[in-house]
Amino acid sequence: MVDPTIVKATTSEVKLTARALLDALAPLMQDLSHDLPDTERYRRLLQSLRTLFPGDAAALLRLDGDTLVPLAIDGLSSDTLGRRFRVGDHPRFAQLLSRAEPTRFAADSDLPDPYDGLVQGVAGKLEVHDCVGCPLFIGGRPWGLLTLDALDPAQFDALDMPALQAFLSLAAATVSVVERIETLERTGEEERSRAEEAFRQASGQHRREFIGSSDAYKRLLEEIEIVAASELTVLVTGETGVGKELVANSIHALSARAGRPLISLNCAALPDALVESELFGHVRGAFSGASSDRRGKFELAHGGTIFLDEVGELSLTVQAKLLRVMQNGQLQRLGSDSEHKVDVRVIAATNRDLAEEVGAGRFRTDFYHRLSVYPLRVPPLRERGRDILLLAGFFLEENRSRLGLLSLRLSADAQAALLRYPWPGNVRELQHLIGRSALKALAVNRERPRILTLTAADLGLSGEPAAADAHGKAPDAGEPERVEKDFRAAVADFERKTILATLARHRHNWASTARELGLDPANLNRLAKRLGLK
Repeated sequence: MVDPTIVKATTSEVKLTARALLDALAPLMQDLSHDLPDTERYRRLLQSLRTLFPGDAAALLRLDGDTLVPLAIDGLSSDTLGRRFRVGDHPRFAQLLSRAEPTRFAADSDLPDPYDGLVQGVAGKLEVHDCVGCPLFIGGRPWGLLTLDALDPAQFDALDMPALQAFLSLAAATVSVVERIETLERTGEEERSRAEEAFRQASGQHRREFIGSSDAYKRLLEEIEIVAASELTVLVTGETGVGKELVANSIHALSARAGRPLISLNCAALPDALVESELFGHVRGAFSGASSDRRGKFELAHGGTIFLDEVGELSLTVQAKLLRVMQNGQLQRLGSDSEHKVDVRVIAATNRDLAEEVGAGRFRTDFYHRLSVYPLRVPPLRERGRDILLLAGFFLEENRSRLGLLSLRLSADAQAALLRYPWPGNVRELQHLIGRSALKALAVNRERPRILTLTAADLGLSGEPAAADAHGKAPDAGEPERVEKDFRAAVADFERKTILATLARHRHNWASTARELGLDPANLNRLAKRLGLK
């Protein structure tokens, strides 16, 4: 491999750059004493960088464990902000982080560029040919990277290294200011800081992270932080696929119980006969097959949190027993007369309207009020605006790595299609769509491309999900039918039509239907029975 090189600028170029440098640094230095949002500080930083060192794209990335997280971009596609670049998957990033000084890669470098296919405003493959990366250090430790990219292989031939080093010093100061402000804001919240660190470590290995910048997303994060600091019972509501379990995980991770267990139970995945045993445990001989004593979920969660997903599916009998445990912290294992004391915080989730279920006699009033001490609604994806593209970027990067591609990107018409679609299946539907579309698009390319671009045709979105009748026929296009029914009935009607349409496509194969809808087969079975489809 050719060693990265920098061509030194002439004396006149250095002087010209120095004057421009002073003009660019002055407002940035003034910004250090102003109260600005982090995103605005970073935006101004990249804007000045591209003014001093013209190119086609620039980015600021923070190192989070073994992953680089984009904080700001200029000249790259919007979905880049949602991507997470594992350093081990990108040798250029690894090389940049291994050096203390800026590095320029030769035009004939055989190392793949992570930004290939992501540069905005140019048709074609958009492969980057000139790349400069600059590590940022805070407190002597690598904090992240500043990157400059150009499609012209000679764009940075006359790059002024002293000017770049001066700019990097100011960039590090800007980042340091942001870090210090965040540290001051966390003063007096030692317990929450400890939980946040535990959450960051856990999310990097096992859990998805929150991604978004919409107002609805920010309000949700604020609510999570507020309730996490308390011991209140939380009822998380929202449509299927919005990420209710992720919200529950975050509340636990930000709470004082973060170091204790988080135990989850999908209440709809178990038959009624086994729910009690799963929740409260059993003793030997309590029922056929109970060959030994067994602790239930509540005992396993002692000192921590229990997450009851699909809580609206519990029978009235189990609701009454759960109410007793939540009121006094005492439970009895199935088949035992002995009391067990537990200290557990309860977080429940449902996609049902529990107030309506109470009115219909399917849910206990006292249990509902015990659960909904702090109701927390997770907004559907259609209310989150351009968060759709950020989440798409995250899933694109996941699939790029899984499929072994250099770059996986969205065309302009694909991005527009994603923003138009109403997303009845929410984030889960988006995740499955990206994975499915990438696999299909790759399969039709006989010659494996280095850069794979997904078009609107690859996504197969029509803007509105087509409903079908029991025979799988879509209704005629025309003026939308006026809905003269209450909201709950309208939702049930939509669920019924969506299931029938999907079922027809899969020739009445319920397992395949459940996979496309992103539902557990047991959940789909229960839903179908409730809607009168079985």
